Amino acid sequence: MNFRFFEDGLCQEAKAIRQEIFCQEQGFSLANEFDQTDSIAAHLVLYEDTDPVATCRIFPGEVQGTYVVGRLAVRKSHRGRQLGRELLQLAEAYVCRRGGRKLALSAQIQAQGFYEKCGFAPMGEVYLDEFCPHIHMEKELTA
Repeated sequence: MNFRFFEDGLCQEAKAIRQEIFCQEQGFSLANEFDQTDSIAAHLVLYEDTDPVATCRIFPGEVQGTYVVGRLAVRKSHRGRQLGRELLQLAEAYVCRRGGRKLALSAQIQAQGFYEKCGFAPMGEVYLDEFCPHIHMEKELTA
Protein backbone atom coordinates (compact mmCIF):
# COMPACT_ATOMS: atom_id res chain seq x y z
CA MET A 1 0.00 0.00 0.00
CA ASN A 2 1.04 3.56 -0.62
CA PHE A 3 -0.73 6.75 0.38
CA ARG A 4 -1.06 10.42 -0.38
CA PHE A 5 -2.34 13.43 1.52
CA PHE A 6 -4.25 15.99 -0.56
CA GLU A 7 -4.23 19.34 1.21
CA ASP A 8 -5.78 21.51 -1.50
CA GLY A 9 -9.37 20.29 -1.36
CA LEU A 10 -11.31 17.13 -2.08
CA CYS A 11 -9.62 14.96 -4.69
CA GLN A 12 -11.52 12.80 -7.17
CA GLU A 13 -10.20 9.56 -5.64
CA ALA A 14 -11.58 10.36 -2.18
CA LYS A 15 -14.84 11.65 -3.64
CA ALA A 16 -15.38 8.44 -5.63
CA ILE A 17 -14.71 6.17 -2.63
CA ARG A 18 -17.01 8.18 -0.34
CA GLN A 19 -19.81 8.27 -2.90
CA GLU A 20 -19.51 4.50 -3.39
CA ILE A 21 -19.47 3.65 0.34
CA PHE A 22 -21.62 6.28 2.03
CA CYS A 23 -24.15 7.07 -0.69
CA GLN A 24 -24.52 3.93 -2.78
CA GLU A 25 -23.73 1.26 -0.17
CA GLN A 26 -25.03 2.86 3.05
CA GLY A 27 -27.75 5.09 1.60
CA PHE A 28 -26.64 8.49 2.92
CA SER A 29 -27.74 11.54 0.95
CA LEU A 30 -25.36 12.69 -1.77
CA ALA A 31 -26.40 16.27 -0.96
CA ASN A 32 -25.11 15.88 2.62
CA GLU A 33 -21.97 13.81 1.92
CA PHE A 34 -19.87 16.62 0.47
CA ASP A 35 -19.69 19.82 2.50
CA GLN A 36 -17.66 22.95 3.20
CA THR A 37 -15.34 20.99 5.50
CA ASP A 38 -13.97 19.22 2.43
CA SER A 39 -12.36 22.49 1.33
CA ILE A 40 -10.36 22.90 4.57
CA ALA A 41 -9.61 19.24 5.30
CA ALA A 42 -6.59 17.19 4.31
CA HIS A 43 -7.77 14.12 2.40
CA LEU A 44 -5.81 10.90 2.87
CA VAL A 45 -6.07 8.23 0.18
CA LEU A 46 -4.59 4.73 0.37
CA TYR A 47 -3.68 3.06 -2.91
CA GLU A 48 -3.02 -0.52 -3.89
CA ASP A 49 -0.67 0.03 -6.79
CA THR A 50 -2.52 2.90 -8.51
CA ASP A 51 -6.02 1.88 -7.38
CA PRO A 52 -7.53 4.11 -4.65
CA VAL A 53 -9.01 1.77 -2.02
CA ALA A 54 -9.56 3.77 1.20
CA THR A 55 -9.85 7.36 2.37
CA CYS A 56 -10.52 9.70 5.29
CA ARG A 57 -10.37 13.43 5.93
CA ILE A 58 -8.60 15.31 8.73
CA PHE A 59 -9.23 18.87 9.87
CA PRO A 60 -8.65 21.09 12.92
CA GLY A 61 -11.33 20.84 15.58
CA GLU A 62 -12.87 23.69 17.53
CA VAL A 63 -10.59 23.11 20.54
CA GLN A 64 -6.92 24.03 20.18
CA GLY A 65 -4.77 20.93 19.66
CA THR A 66 -7.72 18.74 18.64
CA TYR A 67 -8.17 17.43 15.11
CA VAL A 68 -11.14 15.59 13.67
CA VAL A 69 -10.93 12.54 11.44
CA GLY A 70 -14.00 11.71 9.42
CA ARG A 71 -15.49 10.11 6.35
CA LEU A 72 -13.28 7.05 6.85
CA ALA A 73 -14.17 4.57 4.12
CA VAL A 74 -12.63 1.36 2.78
CA ARG A 75 -13.87 -0.18 -0.45
CA LYS A 76 -15.76 -3.44 0.16
CA SER A 77 -13.23 -5.44 -1.90
CA HIS A 78 -10.45 -4.38 0.49
CA ARG A 79 -12.12 -4.76 3.90
CA GLY A 80 -10.66 -7.13 6.47
CA ARG A 81 -7.10 -6.12 5.60
CA GLN A 82 -6.53 -3.61 8.44
CA LEU A 83 -6.74 -0.61 6.07
CA GLY A 84 -9.01 1.32 8.44
CA ARG A 85 -6.40 0.91 11.18
CA GLU A 86 -3.69 2.02 8.75
CA LEU A 87 -5.69 5.13 7.82
CA LEU A 88 -6.05 6.03 11.50
CA GLN A 89 -2.34 5.51 12.18
CA LEU A 90 -1.42 7.75 9.24
CA ALA A 91 -3.96 10.34 10.41
CA GLU A 92 -2.51 10.28 13.93
CA ALA A 93 1.02 10.80 12.59
CA TYR A 94 -0.23 13.67 10.41
CA VAL A 95 -1.90 15.34 13.41
CA CYS A 96 1.16 14.86 15.66
CA ARG A 97 3.40 16.50 13.01
CA ARG A 98 1.11 19.53 13.24
CA GLY A 99 1.29 19.68 17.03
CA GLY A 100 -2.09 18.08 17.64
CA ARG A 101 -2.67 16.32 20.95
CA LYS A 102 -6.11 14.77 20.47
CA LEU A 103 -8.02 13.11 17.65
CA ALA A 104 -11.84 13.16 17.66
CA LEU A 105 -14.41 11.51 15.42
CA SER A 106 -18.09 10.77 15.00
CA ALA A 107 -18.44 6.99 14.78
CA GLN A 108 -21.35 5.06 13.40
CA ILE A 109 -22.43 2.81 16.27
CA GLN A 110 -21.76 -0.24 14.10
CA ALA A 111 -18.08 0.82 13.95
CA GLN A 112 -17.66 1.79 17.62
CA GLY A 113 -15.88 -1.47 18.53
CA PHE A 114 -13.36 -0.96 15.71
CA TYR A 115 -12.52 2.54 16.96
CA GLU A 116 -12.27 1.33 20.56
CA LYS A 117 -9.71 -1.29 19.42
CA CYS A 118 -7.78 1.61 17.86
CA GLY A 119 -7.67 3.45 21.20
CA PHE A 120 -10.68 5.78 20.94
CA ALA A 121 -13.06 6.23 23.87
CA PRO A 122 -16.77 7.07 23.55
CA MET A 123 -17.82 10.46 24.92
CA GLY A 124 -21.42 11.44 25.59
CA GLU A 125 -24.62 9.97 24.31
CA VAL A 126 -25.60 8.32 21.06
CA TYR A 127 -27.14 10.74 18.53
CA LEU A 128 -28.62 10.46 15.05
CA ASP A 129 -26.88 11.72 11.94
CA GLU A 130 -29.08 11.18 8.87
CA PHE A 131 -31.13 8.67 10.88
CA CYS A 132 -27.98 6.63 11.64
CA PRO A 133 -26.87 6.25 15.30
CA HIS A 134 -23.45 7.81 15.96
CA ILE A 135 -21.28 8.51 19.00
CA HIS A 136 -18.53 11.06 19.56
CA MET A 137 -15.17 9.43 20.31
CA GLU A 138 -11.74 10.79 21.25
CA LYS A 139 -8.15 9.61 21.56
CA GLU A 140 -5.28 11.35 23.32
CA LEU A 141 -2.15 11.30 21.16
CA THR A 142 1.40 10.84 22.31
CA ALA A 143 4.21 12.33 20.26
